[in-house]
Amino acid sequence: MNIQAMMKQAQKLQKDMMKAKEEIDNTVFTGKSSFVTVEVKGTKEVQKVKIDAEQIDKDDIEMLEDMIQVAINDANKQIDEETERKMGKYTKGMPGLF
Repeated sequence: MNIQAMMKQAQKLQKDMMKAKEEIDNTVFTGKSSFVTVEVKGTKEVQKVKIDAEQIDKDDIEMLEDMIQVAINDANKQIDEETERKMGKYTKGMPGLF
């Protein structure tokens, strides 16, 4: 394979990788924990936090804080899994690139 063909293949691979990353970045992932729901973009930017107020006693603020943390971590885990699913074919065992 000549160098020009390799460069063309590398450019296509780069374009495909950027497209996959853009798809992930623009996807909204929903994390849930009991009565807390969070929406997080693929960039891990929290878009929305929803609390079902009817389900919580006013004295349970500490529990609510824990539920928010669990829901955000759930959404972030989904982002990591989707990133690995879509980008893993490009990184082939080199974790941490994205």
